[in-house]
Amino acid sequence: MMRLAVRTLRFRKGGFIATFVAVVFGTAIVMACGGLMETGIRSNVEPTRLAAASLVVTGNQSHLRPGQEDATALPERVGVPADMVEKLRSVQGVSKVIGDITFPASVLGGHGLTVAEGHNWSSTELAPYTLTSGHAPRAGQVAMAGAKVGSQATLLIGGDPKTFTVSGSVAGPPGHVFFADREAAELSGNTTRFADVGVLVAPGTSIDAVKDRIEGLGTGVAVRTGIDRGLAEQPGVESHRTALISIAGSFGGIAAMTMMFVVASTLALSAQHREREFALLRGIGTTPGQVRRMILGEAMLVSIPAVAVGAVPGTFLGRFLFDQLGSHGVASPVVAFSQGLIPFAAGAGAAVLAAIGAALIAARKSAKIRPVEALMEASLQRKWFGWVRLFFGLAFLGGGLALLIVTATVMTGALAGATAGPSVLCWAIGVALLGPFWTKAVLVIWRWPIQLLTRVNGRLAIRNVTARSVAMSAAVMPVMLAVGISTANLYMQTTQVSAASKAFTRDLRADAVLVSDAGLSPTVLDQAREVPGVTSASAFVRSMGTIDEPRNAPFDEDGAPVIGVDAQGKDGTAPVRLTHGSLTDLSGSTVALPDYVAGKMDRGVGSTITMTLGDGTSVDLKVVATFAAERGYESLILPASLVAAHTTDGLTKQILIRSAPGADVRPGLAKLAAAHPGVQVADRDSLVAANAEDLQTQAWVNYMLVGMLIAYTAVSVVNTLVSTTLRRRREFALQRLTGSTRGQVLRMLWTESTLVTLAGVTLGTLVALACLVPFSGAVSTSSMPTGPLWIYLVIVAAAALLTFGSTLVPATTTLRHSPTQPTHSD
Repeated sequence: MMRLAVRTLRFRKGGFIATFVAVVFGTAIVMACGGLMETGIRSNVEPTRLAAASLVVTGNQSHLRPGQEDATALPERVGVPADMVEKLRSVQGVSKVIGDITFPASVLGGHGLTVAEGHNWSSTELAPYTLTSGHAPRAGQVAMAGAKVGSQATLLIGGDPKTFTVSGSVAGPPGHVFFADREAAELSGNTTRFADVGVLVAPGTSIDAVKDRIEGLGTGVAVRTGIDRGLAEQPGVESHRTALISIAGSFGGIAAMTMMFVVASTLALSAQHREREFALLRGIGTTPGQVRRMILGEAMLVSIPAVAVGAVPGTFLGRFLFDQLGSHGVASPVVAFSQGLIPFAAGAGAAVLAAIGAALIAARKSAKIRPVEALMEASLQRKWFGWVRLFFGLAFLGGGLALLIVTATVMTGALAGATAGPSVLCWAIGVALLGPFWTKAVLVIWRWPIQLLTRVNGRLAIRNVTARSVAMSAAVMPVMLAVGISTANLYMQTTQVSAASKAFTRDLRADAVLVSDAGLSPTVLDQAREVPGVTSASAFVRSMGTIDEPRNAPFDEDGAPVIGVDAQGKDGTAPVRLTHGSLTDLSGSTVALPDYVAGKMDRGVGSTITMTLGDGTSVDLKVVATFAAERGYESLILPASLVAAHTTDGLTKQILIRSAPGADVRPGLAKLAAAHPGVQVADRDSLVAANAEDLQTQAWVNYMLVGMLIAYTAVSVVNTLVSTTLRRRREFALQRLTGSTRGQVLRMLWTESTLVTLAGVTLGTLVALACLVPFSGAVSTSSMPTGPLWIYLVIVAAAALLTFGSTLVPATTTLRHSPTQPTHSD
């Protein structure tokens, strides 16, 4: 039967090319996602500044909450306690231990502000830095690359400009400035911790043995060797790593399911179009087993070469996606992209399994049916679906209903996407498996308006579609899939961004913002409060934290957003609506809680909670106020000085300004900003944009990834409709022989395409609404999704263009031939 399968490929090119294309694109997408997953898991960062260290000891960048199984990644640099250095020196095999101090020290020059890092001079022993002229820095001096010895260098440290004399010029990677050890510790603002510690191992000593001994100290630090040393230089890679793995896993799973569904439907359609051929094979004595082996052989002959071809674009697609994610801040651009055999095996395995599974299902039906029944079924399909398909269709619809209920009743805010997203696939697959039923139901609605607007050819098309509704569902379902998935995912993002922006701006009181990437000093804050027309000014700092006690805090494993502001009265700039207490007492170790969070934890004004801040520091905080907040968008309010002290750079980069009614404070603020290098004045819109920056980035990622899925489902639409149209060449010839002109046949197909488009768009819209309505109700105050109407119109227009083009183009080509010319069915 394999020999027959090979011969069949020569005469059935249309159907097999469709399957080949589906497998190629599916393999490429799944393989690309596998590459992103492998890159996230490995997170290889080549060490540069710490390349000379045998081992690098860092703080543990994760925190395990009491009663929590999975650790939460800490967004800020944890650091290593200074007393750890002496413990490390006592470890057998260690020859030298050097603490590394790192802090922001931007260089102010003729070309503006250059972002740089400051370090202690002794840390150069861990890095490829050498003096090319001058000497090591002393108090009031710096050494840096590309500077003239004896010149003056102005640096912004903590928002204040400081002038130093250049004592030496160094050769090495740019962007680093070196200070005397004691001065570096003072300027960093933290004399009790190092950013990381480099360990040099004695010659002939096993690095792995020394690593085991250090880890045996049980001090809660992480020891990195080899390429992992680069992670110490880039602490933000850990948070990017989690995001990249999450994106690759979720999208890869959706892509794999979509690919398997598309490949399976393409193969099933190809087998469906050949039922007459299988019936004839059965009629001449071919056994069911031989038919099954032939169909399975054909699937293998098509899918295996397609997998090999798909590996090529899969490699480039994975690299392209990673570069795009890196440029938009989702992935760390310093991480090396990795795509080995495992992503290829995942993509190839998913594609081949989809092809084999679809072939077995198709073969089972074709082999079991009796020859006479097969001939009748091939001429005009009447059977809707079997019991297996009915079971799985109802199961997927039930899963979609369950996720709908969970989304509407349990989930809030950004968490709603965790259940709303998968529900789209459940609804779409459930509708597709029961396609004949849904197609029949929708056509009943649309046939009458179309019949009123069309003439003879339209009525012929309607009767044709009604009689062939089972076969027509094969054309409607890919359209439904493309419209449903794209509409749901795109409007989920627009709704999420809109809801988050409204929740933030509803209580936003700031009229202007002072910003500086190099940090704002307390002096700037004091002077801003003296600007005429300013009624309130407050530092504004963002971070993340986790509530450890009580343990029933209503936040997920990623922790709680933390906002730092200064103590202020009721007319202050803090974006909150107080319900109890006051922010005048927000200083030291205090916190203001959202009403919902306080209620869930049974904590009111005067009680205490225990938090772990972004750098892993545990603090006991007294509740001084509670405030109203939108569900799902709750943040904790802490003193700005406390939050800033536990961030990686320790800087305040924004100051919120509130002005008196009718007062114009921009000229005064502009004069203030001009007196302080690196400071700029922005309006409240920039603050709103900064608040939504993470959501906008997430939305962009989803747009890009969903765009690929839409393109892939578009391939399915084209494959299905072209194959279905070409199969009807005998029917078109018969119409021509009975007196119909080419134009009449094309007008009939135009009406059929209209019905297919309307049915697919209608079902796709219903699938999208089944996801969007509960999602919108969970993330906002309205059950209707938010977003521009043109998105939906573009989706519908694209679906219509694909449907009409995939039907009329091959039909026009077919009708060019004489109706008496012999044809064979694809």
